[in-house]
Amino acid sequence: MKQHQVLHTVERPYRCDVCNKTFSNRRNLKVHQSVHTGERPYRCDVCNKTFSDRSNMKVHQRAHTGERPYGCDVCNKTFRRLHHLMLHQNVHTGERPYRCDVCNKTFSDRRNLEVHQRVHSGEHPYRCDVCDKTFRQLQHLKVHQRLHTGERPYCCDVCNKTFIFRGSLKIHLRVHSGERPYRCDVCNKAFIVRGSLKIHQRVHTGERPYRCDVCNKTFSHKSVLKRHLLSCCNQPS
Repeated sequence: MKQHQVLHTVERPYRCDVCNKTFSNRRNLKVHQSVHTGERPYRCDVCNKTFSDRSNMKVHQRAHTGERPYGCDVCNKTFRRLHHLMLHQNVHTGERPYRCDVCNKTFSDRRNLEVHQRVHSGEHPYRCDVCDKTFRQLQHLKVHQRLHTGERPYCCDVCNKTFIFRGSLKIHLRVHSGERPYRCDVCNKAFIVRGSLKIHQRVHTGERPYRCDVCNKTFSHKSVLKRHLLSCCNQPS
């Protein structure tokens, strides 16, 4: 009961002696300390991924079993974690209690606010150990590392082509489905990706944003400028 009351008082009496982060209970502190020690004693018996905390392992195992025990009572969407359900429910309530004190943008989750604030601070705490490129979010680093490892986890179920990014697979699937969601409002020509539509619209606007710095001739496409530099001005692209 006493430990439960701490949740309401926001008291965080347990402090990590390495980084000074505080916690509301001793168990959470102990789990956190494994970040510094590297200890991960709990292993998934399906994929051998290891965890510092038994409960995190149990949640992870739902990825293999397909179990999603937490359901939204508004739209019936289901989640593996209770926390994810609670965040999702803000979609229906519109609640965004976390506000950036620089630009006043609001967020439904404290962690999203913390990540956003790095836009203002310039902080990029996650560094690639291969090329030293830095990132604001750990997930962005993990996706970037696939460029070095060659991992392509997203596979087209029509032609088996694989992709590094989920978004690339989504765009590729339009080749098979025939979906062309981006339409020119002048001539109704449709495109698979937004970038192709933007380039096409230059036909109507006359925009030629690429300029040769030798002869000042302008072009609507970067590729045409590159060919021009090689053939006409004998310049490297």
